[in-house]
Amino acid sequence: MNSTIHYLNTDLDLISPSDLQELARAFEAAGTSPLHVTREDEGFWHATFETDQQYAEPEPNISEMLTTIESLSEPLLYLWSTCTLREFNIGYHCGNDPWAFNQGISAALLRRLTNAGASIRFTLYPDRSGNVPPKST
Repeated sequence: MNSTIHYLNTDLDLISPSDLQELARAFEAAGTSPLHVTREDEGFWHATFETDQQYAEPEPNISEMLTTIESLSEPLLYLWSTCTLREFNIGYHCGNDPWAFNQGISAALLRRLTNAGASIRFTLYPDRSGNVPPKST
């Protein structure tokens, strides 16, 4: 595995008491494929989406998904609003190089995220290519 720190992708995670399949069709038609859309045992619908086009930084991925959200019809916007979780999960592979690494989210994109009622989460995946020390007990 590559030991360089790099952006992987951004998933959009949704949880709703309402069926998310119609919303999933709208996202897919706009180039954001559903990774899964399922009704879980607790009765809530869970869905995860990822843009078909991948970028080197999270901003264009998030912007593409927000453009889809901003263009939803009124019934689908209502469905979006029923979601108890609307979260953009930004994933990074963590390696040893470079010594410092950063990427940003612009104020304009943060406004759009806020207007959509969405939040951000970061997931950092460790580099497992070298020897992994045993977990202490």
